[in-house]
Amino acid sequence: MTELLSVDRYLLDALPEVWFGVVMFALAMYVVLDGFDFGIGMLYATRSDEDDRETLLSVFGPVWDANEVWLVAFGTMLLAAFPSVYSRLLADNYLLVIGFVLALLFRGIAPELREQCEDDRWQRMCDASFVGGSTLAPLLFGVLAGRWIFDVPTLSVPALLTGVGLTTVSVVTGAAFISAKTGSSLAADLRRYGIAGTVSYLGGVAILLTTVVVTDAGGTADAVLSVPIAVVVALSALSGLAGIGFARREQYRRWLVSALTLPALLSLLVALLLYPVIYPATGLTVREAVVSPLALNLVTVMGLPVLLLVLWYFKFLYGVFSGPVVDESYGP
Repeated sequence: MTELLSVDRYLLDALPEVWFGVVMFALAMYVVLDGFDFGIGMLYATRSDEDDRETLLSVFGPVWDANEVWLVAFGTMLLAAFPSVYSRLLADNYLLVIGFVLALLFRGIAPELREQCEDDRWQRMCDASFVGGSTLAPLLFGVLAGRWIFDVPTLSVPALLTGVGLTTVSVVTGAAFISAKTGSSLAADLRRYGIAGTVSYLGGVAILLTTVVVTDAGGTADAVLSVPIAVVVALSALSGLAGIGFARREQYRRWLVSALTLPALLSLLVALLLYPVIYPATGLTVREAVVSPLALNLVTVMGLPVLLLVLWYFKFLYGVFSGPVVDESYGP
């Protein structure tokens, strides 16, 4: 009994690794869910018809604010379990973080402000803010992730390719989500962007990993050549190619599943490249960066039930808004 209550023991011996997995899970949920929001925002720029634009906004309107909860969850969990990583990540990438937050801000307020005035010039400015924020947010977040994983400068090839990759895959998931929710001629038009985005994304991943192997960025060349990474890359290729096939056959719900698998596998790739060194710039491992056993035990007891509640809420939310969007211009 005394051992169970000891402040020097974790509730589970593998609790630090469990929390690393929880943090990476929150990151994956954000990349997947807010990713298609970003994609829809970028695809908004391809529409000139007002009915098309209203349809795109109505497709993700009920869920896009909720999706950002996972960004808060990721930051909160990282701070709670690995505070030294949280502080260094924000301090070392201060300008990227500020730029990312501003992009989210401009993306978020633009649709609301657009409705406040019927002036064409004003609406064009709001549209530009919406599209610009939707494009810059995944780009900057991806560059930040590239710096974190590979310990490289902001303008290095690995960091920039990571940013472009996240932006591209967001276009894929955005196009797939619109298609699954509308199933109309709008979907038939937008799927070409999704197909082109899939090809670009898979090609970009190949170039990124080749660059990492050649330059040994962050000392990750051996990890990239490992069997787990090869399996994730192969699954990404299969999922992407399957998604292209589903899109061409107008099987949009299946396309959505395969499209959302791509950012999920990308997040798994991040976790595999990081572990066990959670912050390559300092060489800190998961065990070295984690908080004390007592603190982590308390975080586990109080935090994990909240995470389960959030997961239930999202299941309920997406269940309520699971049906297709009906628009008079396109039909159900």
